[in-house]
Amino acid sequence: MTEIDEDALVAALWRVIATHGWPGLTMGRLAAESGVPLATLRDRFPSRLDPMILHGRRMDHAVLAGTVPGQGGAARDRLFDVLMRRLDAMQPHRAGILRFLRDMRRDPSLAALLGPQLSLSMRWMLDAAEIEGNGGQRRIIALGLVGVWLATVRAWAEDESEDLGSTMAALDRALDRAEQIARTLRLLPAAAPEAAADDASAA
Repeated sequence: MTEIDEDALVAALWRVIATHGWPGLTMGRLAAESGVPLATLRDRFPSRLDPMILHGRRMDHAVLAGTVPGQGGAARDRLFDVLMRRLDAMQPHRAGILRFLRDMRRDPSLAALLGPQLSLSMRWMLDAAEIEGNGGQRRIIALGLVGVWLATVRAWAEDESEDLGSTMAALDRALDRAEQIARTLRLLPAAAPEAAADDASAA
């Protein structure tokens, strides 16, 4: 079987979408852009959604490959770092991703089809951030992290700055909200009295 450079294929995918949009993505155009024979694409990617799923896996891989075990620090800070590194991995494909997001607004079924893959990716992001918990807790936390991620991506789509300052601020706020909800649901331990006092004095 012909070997495929998966990162190069993902880059070609987003170039095609940037030019033609999701409705204009065909396997013929992807083969022409990537240099991968159509027969090979048929073997590996039976539908147009499969290259999109590959994109998610490659973004997961980029984050996991750059993760150092035993990072220490607050769980919230580790999550912030993990999600920003995921956005960094997406940045080279920005034009195609932004066009896909616009197209997805006109085709809500896409979100439903890709939702389970996003939830799976967020579970890997929890592992990258070394967030512990039993199976039930992790499923709920991963769903919450999906909400954090979607809010952050919305901010990223509007943020044209080089330092992504607005995106980082949006991620910070989304993590604050998620942390408050998680504590309310007792998915996280209650804040220590000293921390609560510090929060109150900073408000």
